[in-house]
Amino acid sequence: MDVVTAEEMRAFDRDTIGRLGIPAIALMENAGRAIAEEVIALCRRRGAGGVGGARSDGAGAAGRGAAPARFSVSADAALTLAAAGGEHWLVLAGKGNNGGDGLAAARHLREAGIAVTLVYAAAPESLAGEAALQRDAAAAMGIPAVVYGRDALDLAAGSGIVDALLGTGSAGAPRGAYAELIAAANASGRPIVSADIPSGLDADTGETHEPCIHAALTVCLAFLKRGLVQYPGAAAAGRVVVRSIGIPAVLARESGVRVSLLTPEVLATRLRVDLSRHRSPEGHKGTYGHVLLAAGSLRMSGAGLLSARAALRAGCGLVTWALPEKLLPYMIGSAPEVMLAPVTGGDGEWNAGTAAEVLRLSASRDCIALGPGLGRFEGDTEWLRRLWEETDSAMVIDADALNILADAEYRTWSRRHPVILTPHPGEMARLAGVSTAEVQRDRIGLALSYAVQQGVILVLKGAHTVIATPEGQAYINITGHPGMGTGGAGDVLTGIISGLLAQGLEAVQAAAFGVYLHGLAGERAAGKRDNPAALIAGDIIEAL
Repeated sequence: MDVVTAEEMRAFDRDTIGRLGIPAIALMENAGRAIAEEVIALCRRRGAGGVGGARSDGAGAAGRGAAPARFSVSADAALTLAAAGGEHWLVLAGKGNNGGDGLAAARHLREAGIAVTLVYAAAPESLAGEAALQRDAAAAMGIPAVVYGRDALDLAAGSGIVDALLGTGSAGAPRGAYAELIAAANASGRPIVSADIPSGLDADTGETHEPCIHAALTVCLAFLKRGLVQYPGAAAAGRVVVRSIGIPAVLARESGVRVSLLTPEVLATRLRVDLSRHRSPEGHKGTYGHVLLAAGSLRMSGAGLLSARAALRAGCGLVTWALPEKLLPYMIGSAPEVMLAPVTGGDGEWNAGTAAEVLRLSASRDCIALGPGLGRFEGDTEWLRRLWEETDSAMVIDADALNILADAEYRTWSRRHPVILTPHPGEMARLAGVSTAEVQRDRIGLALSYAVQQGVILVLKGAHTVIATPEGQAYINITGHPGMGTGGAGDVLTGIISGLLAQGLEAVQAAAFGVYLHGLAGERAAGKRDNPAALIAGDIIEAL
């Protein structure tokens, strides 16, 4: 599923209208019908005992195995609703095309037997173009209408609200009547269905302005918008359904849209990953690769252990864990399947001289993972530089190795192999020289620019992890669970990615598939707990 910016979406609109000759009013009519169909589906769920207007983004879920809602593509549904007489929906209409979509939806809702009242944020006479045509059609059908600030209005009197105030063309915080209507809609206690994006949401970054609609459902039109897959926008959008409105999907492929949702289809077709993780009947431990892990210290031994076990669970044949020699006695037997390779470090910590030992070990291994529980030590920059420049193996760099990298001028280092960086937002902030808030403000944009500039594969961890490539492609993962916010979960991801690398996957394949499997395992692990707050990193390994 392609994920687009507001500017890309405008270009597709123009191309569809100008080059393909599909009238703008036809696109608006299709949008209105799609919105109405999803409102009707929501009414049906509520009538069948569903949650109706309850938020469905999974935030704060405490039930057994509760996970965030997925993004989905919905097919057309019949515009009929039994017992529609009990429904009364208020459609909040702005004066732009988003408002026109809402006006078209109002007509279709009325046709289905649902009572509708239009609420104009501005004088109806201010509407122009296709939105004005929809205004006139709604008036001709006799749909009641009020103007905010002029007529009496109680948003809580309806059974639901359609938010068609501001679309992808808006910028900055809502003002005036728009801001007041958004605040009133949020305070109404009624379920809100947003047209394309919630009003007040930045379509590109996911930033939520003040105020911003908090929707139960967002009917995203034509293509998924970047802001709907980045927090806090993803939370404000609630459940997201992507609906076709007649803009051909091929336009995204032709134009080279750079961002995709990481679905099984994308993994299989675009990244050419064998999702079955097939094992040959004549395979053996040497068939599935050998990971070298340089990790752990006396104070943080568990991080290395988690990574080593995760690499094996990901399917690699062998794991060698290089660790300080003083740590060795404590780790013997902790994971019998892992080979231990002590390196000289008398105090249980790493030192600059161990680089030569790690390089010697890496010569007969398929990939190398660095960082979990490593700690900082004198000469660590030179230690990492030697491994970066002299090993021939693909590398996964995490945790303290990322912090070493952030303090180094590594842009001048030569490299003969692909490198995968796996920072959390704080580590990403140190790498990029910005604040953590700036990282979170536009995760997709920052990850793309950093990966391209530095020539690395970047895995920016967090809710909806971003995988960005040096070629300027990005994949947004949506597997995972809030319960995965626990110490060691990132060390597990490092092990999974390195385990896949050792089995022969290309670096981008291993990064994307590793993130996907990590999240899926987290979901499975949470499902086995009465409360997902009890989830720990080891549970994720056992659920792989």
